[in-house]
This record gives sequence, C-alpha cells and structure tokens, in this order.
Amino acid sequence: MTVQSEKKAGITKTVTHILGYPRIGSQRELKFAQERYWRGEIDQSQLKNVGQELRHRHWNDQLSAGLDYVAVGDFAWYDHVLGTSMLLGHIPSRHQQGFPDLDTLFTVARGKAPTGCVCAAADMTKWFNTNYHYIVPEFTAEDSFNVSWQQLFEEVAEAKKAGHNVKPVLLGPVSYLWLGKEKQQGFDRLTLLPRLLTAYQQILTKLTALGVEWVQVDEPALALELPSEWTASFKLAYQVLHGGPKLLLTTYFDDISHQLATISQLNVDGLHIDLSAAPAQLSVVADAIPNHWVLSAGVINGRNVWRADLAEWLVRLQPLKQQLGRNLWLASSCSLLHSPIDVESETELDEDVRKWLAFAKQKCHEITLLAQALDGEQSAIAACSDYSVSIKARLDSERVHNTQVQQRTAAITPQLAQRALPYAERTIQQQHALQLPLLPTTTIGSFPQTTAIRSQRSDFKAGRITEADYHQALEIHIQDAIIRQHNLGLDVLVHGEAERNDMVEYFAEQLEGFVVTQYGWVQSYGSRCVKPAIIVSDIYRAKPITVDWIRYAQSLTTKPVKGMLTGPVTILGWTFAREDLSREAIANQIALALRDEVTDLQTAGINIIQIDEPAIREGLPLKQSQWQAYLDWAVQAFKISAAGAAPQTQIHTHMCYSEFNQIIASVAALDADVITIETSRSDMELLTAFEAFAYPNEIGPGVYDIHSPNIPEVDTITGLIDKAAALIPIERLWINPDCGLKTRNWTETEAALTNMVTAAHILREKYREVTAA
Repeated sequence: MTVQSEKKAGITKTVTHILGYPRIGSQRELKFAQERYWRGEIDQSQLKNVGQELRHRHWNDQLSAGLDYVAVGDFAWYDHVLGTSMLLGHIPSRHQQGFPDLDTLFTVARGKAPTGCVCAAADMTKWFNTNYHYIVPEFTAEDSFNVSWQQLFEEVAEAKKAGHNVKPVLLGPVSYLWLGKEKQQGFDRLTLLPRLLTAYQQILTKLTALGVEWVQVDEPALALELPSEWTASFKLAYQVLHGGPKLLLTTYFDDISHQLATISQLNVDGLHIDLSAAPAQLSVVADAIPNHWVLSAGVINGRNVWRADLAEWLVRLQPLKQQLGRNLWLASSCSLLHSPIDVESETELDEDVRKWLAFAKQKCHEITLLAQALDGEQSAIAACSDYSVSIKARLDSERVHNTQVQQRTAAITPQLAQRALPYAERTIQQQHALQLPLLPTTTIGSFPQTTAIRSQRSDFKAGRITEADYHQALEIHIQDAIIRQHNLGLDVLVHGEAERNDMVEYFAEQLEGFVVTQYGWVQSYGSRCVKPAIIVSDIYRAKPITVDWIRYAQSLTTKPVKGMLTGPVTILGWTFAREDLSREAIANQIALALRDEVTDLQTAGINIIQIDEPAIREGLPLKQSQWQAYLDWAVQAFKISAAGAAPQTQIHTHMCYSEFNQIIASVAALDADVITIETSRSDMELLTAFEAFAYPNEIGPGVYDIHSPNIPEVDTITGLIDKAAALIPIERLWINPDCGLKTRNWTETEAALTNMVTAAHILREKYREVTAA
C-alpha cells in the first residue's frame, strides 16, 4: 500500500520500537547470577535460566508499553561486541579451547573460566563516548569467520514462540571491524570485510528462515569522521547483504548528515538517526533518503534520565508525519542499556524530582504515547501536553539555580588554572618532601569492598547501626588497609576507600546539586554495574568530604597517604547531567568544589592528592574536528581543581582504558605531577603515545590487569616496566596496578601486590646501576 492510499484509508499508525533494553534486571539479577557461576555456586544451566527469565521479562515490558517490535539479540552475557565475536566464531586462538561454549566467552573477557582455563584476557575499551565497555576484537590476516554460536537464533525462536513481533539487533560488519584492532604489523583489518560479509549473509539467511521481517543493523561508526576507504566499504557491505530480511541501518550518538551521500546509496530499507544527540539533522536526513525507506526517529534519549518534552516533539514531528506517513517510525535514540530500568521503584526520591525523570520502562511508554499523538488520538495529544508541564516548570525552579555558584563560575580566569611553579621546579620540592625511592610503588586507590564493608554500609543506611558505630567500623577497615600495605612494602599508601560505594556516587552524595537513586543501576561491562547520580541543580561543596578519613589514615603511618578525589570531568561524565546547562559550565562548577577540597586536604598535611580523570578520553566528541574545543574546557576544569595545590604537594591523576595517541598533548596539558594509566591488557601498547611525544612529567603504567582474577608473574611485571623504560626515563616511572582494586578479594590483591613489590625491588637493583652511571 502506498502512502497516498494509506492516507485515503485512514491508516496512519506510527511504528514504534527501541534499539535495545537493559539486560541486568531491576535487582541486578544477571550480575549476581554471573558472579555465583564464576564462583562455582551454580551451574551453567542455572545461569542460563536467569538470562532466559530476564529476557522474557524485558520483552514483556516492551509489549506492555505498546511497542510494535521487541528487540531481540540485545541480551549479552558480558557485552554485545564480544557476543558478536562469538556469533561470528571470531575468537583469539588462545581462547578457542572448547569453543563454542559460554565458558569461552568468559575466558576471553576475564582471562579465566570456571573450568580453570587461564590465559590473557582480551583488551577492553569504552564503547564510543559512553561509560559502557566492550571487549576489543583482535584481527589477523589468517582470520576466518564461522557462524557457530547459536545464541541469537535461539533467542529469536524463543521470543517468537512467546508470541512477540521480533526485530533482531545485529552489530553491523563495518562497525565491528572498526571497533577491533590488528594483531599484526602491516596488516589492514578492512581487508577482512569480504570474508566477514560471507558470515553475515549466513546470519541473515538463518534469520529469514526463522520468519524475521526486519533486522536492526547497528553501524554507529557512521557518526564518526571516517577515513575515505572505510566510508567506501559500506557500499560493498550492503550490496552483499541486501536481499534477505529488511535492513534498518541504525546510527546513534551523533549527527550522520556528513555521511548522507554514502548512506542514501546503500541497499537498505530504512535508516535510524539519533535526534537526541543531534536534533538538527532531522530535516536534512528526511529530504536526502530514498522515498521508499523507513525513517526511524530516535527522539527519546536513551542515555539520560530526563523526561522527553513530548509536547515539543509532537509539534516538530507533525510535518514529518504528513511527509512520510507510515514510513515514519519512532524509537529511542540508542539502546536503553545506558538507562536505569524503572523510576517508579525510586520511592525515596522527592516527588517533584521524580516527575522530571523517565527510566527505560517509562521511555518505552513515552515512545508509544508520542506515536499515538502523532496518529491523531486526542487523548494522547492532551496527555503529551500534560506530560511536559513539569519539564517546563523546572527551567525556572529556584531549587535548580544558585546565584552564588553562578557568580563564582562566571569569575573564573585563566590564572585560576595555573600551578604556582612549573613541573621542573615543583618536582625538586616534591622529591625533597616525599623522599621516595626509584620506581616508587603505589595502588590506584580502592581496596576490596568486602562483604563486611558492604553489609555495614547497608546497615548504616537502613538505620540498623548508629553513625558512631559505622565510623568506628570504617576506621578499623582503614587501619587494616594501612597495616596490609606496610606489610607488603608499598611506598605510597592509600586509605582504601571503605567509606565509598562508588568513585562518583560517593562525591555526588556529599556535594550539593545531585540526587542519588536506590535502584538506578546501569551496566558498565559484564557483571560490573554502576549507579550514576543525577545532576539536578547548581553544584557546590557545603563542607569537606574526604579530609577526616585521609587525615586519620595519615595519622597511622609515616609513609605518605594519598588523598583520593574523583575529577570534575569524570564526575560529570559518569552522572546523568542536566540538559539545560552546558557540560563545560557543569564541569567548572564541580572543579571549584573540588578545588576547595584540595585546599583542605593540603592544610590537613596531605602531600599527595590524586584527582582521577578516567572519563576525559571517553568524553571526546565522536567527530575529531570537534575534539579540541572539548579538550580545552576539560583540561581547564581539571587544572582549576588542582591548581590551588602548593608546589610541594604532588598531584596525581589516573586514566584507564583510553587510547592516548591522539590526545597526548592534552594529557600533558593537565600538568599532573604523576599520571597512572592502564597498559597491561594492551601489553604496553598504549605507551606508543609517549614514544613520539616527550611526556614531561611522571607516569605509572599499570603493570597488571585488575579486572582479571589472574595473579601477575614477577617476570611479566619486570618485562612490562622494561618496555616502559625504553620510552620514559626510569627516574620518572612509577609501578602500580592498572586500576582500583575494589572488585578483587584480599587473597588475589595481596598475592598480586606482593609480586609487584618484588618486581620493583629487582628493577631498582637493575636500574640503580644505570642511573648511577
């Protein structure tokens, strides 16, 4: 039926769908089942039963919201890129024993399977500019692809048997290649595309046999400014893949109008665009795509928690509905895996704040309500208007705006971001004050969050123990951490962060301007979940946050104890930010609050302060042409937070799972005295950034992977530091793990740190002769 005949028949229903749903369960059921399986407490069939129950629950959530399609294939046991590698039979050779099996997947991700198989985990990095992680595919010239992992097809059959109208979700072939890395020099992974497409043809053929009409093929790489040969590869890919199920080419996270000349020529049946991240592209895209294509409008933000302004979207989309008719679909901007599940569970939130928010379940309903309004249902039109009232009222709310904070932020000058002395002069004062050995050893900050710690925190929040009892318990944990570090022989100590639930949520609880949720969990990777706070108003520090705990820890030892802060860009990046204020302005507010904390720590006698910024790299805009503007304000925010430190106070920062090559100048511009980074999973590959760039300050390349339960060998650690010493002067190197240790147990932690300290002593003897000469 044509659009014209459809109009005459009065059929104008707008098709609704989402790009994916949270996998973890409202009570993190998937997380707990995975961890029980890894500990050997349940078997694989029991784990799979939990996954099946969650999938059915989430499909029913989509069905009850009135969506026309349920997303299938968005469920993953660790992350969806690793799931795609399993689907394609594309597993590093060191992990292929027993493939295909769920234990293979966990071995690739963790370096260890419940069966006892131990080998190096695959590299992990951030999914575009989000805090979600994926396991990086490894490519060699000899790679083949074999569709032998049946999870996608089993889940499609499972959903269809349950009566659902399914839309399978598939990571596209070009983006899959882009997200990986070559393991051979002189090899171009793009040359694997023809081989890869044969496997994708097999996948689509199997889906056709299962009665699938539409397949969502995610190609988020189209939002990037790709090299010309990568852009050209899309034409070949979709010439080959056309002819089976209808293909919805799915893009998200940014504008794709710069790729329209390529996209509009592809053999697909529809295009999805992210109108939350890039609303201005709507009319350009609508006019450029072929008339017979579906245009899926991603109007409901899958990456934030604010209600959509449905009244505004209704006005904006009505002309497009007239233009496209049944070819207009409505959807979430991206997968809802970046969103918590249900705001109705948040019974402790202030009711006014709760009315500003929409989590995954609510976002599904937003899509259907807007579609009904677009289709002319008068009750839905009125409901959209009512739904937007609280959003508009919030813009002028006195609880959102703070005049003093705004005035202080407006008074920021470039001088506020400058240390009193340059690094070359500061380091002399710091060496005199700290008296550290060659290759000093330290950890990144957190120590194991034991069952006792978590239980005591839960009891305190529930009112089962008093504040005095809770503080006494925390002091005991700090004492224990200090004693263990002394026994291990570490040079720079930490207090262990027993009082902190999360490196960002903890600060959000202490700073004004945030609210925290009870159940607002989102997946970071595998079983790792985080509960981002929500920025609801202007931010300031009402009182010191960390000073008492760090001062207490320092009183227990003559060795330096690091003050531990989370940086302004990371607090911003790992929370749900306001949408009525620029990210730069929010970062500056946080930076000023942290500056006050640095001043108080220093006054309390803390000579080393670490301000972690793991989110700086992930916050980069997807388009490289926009990077510098972002880096300018991100670097300034960090420097504002740190610049109040005296020259003899050593400022550290930490970054993990980031590629530094293209932003190394900005990393150096942070002017941290010491930077610690993740390098172990990549076998020090990340240090190539420091080969062509003479990094001026000190650096601690992580020497072992804390996300794996494997214990690093002494020889492995010494070998990694030898590699680092070829690029960084030995007197400017530190030895440390690649990240915090809260997810490990004490047995693993002490065994790993013992080997790390042993390696440091061996290396000191080796390099002491070199430096003396």
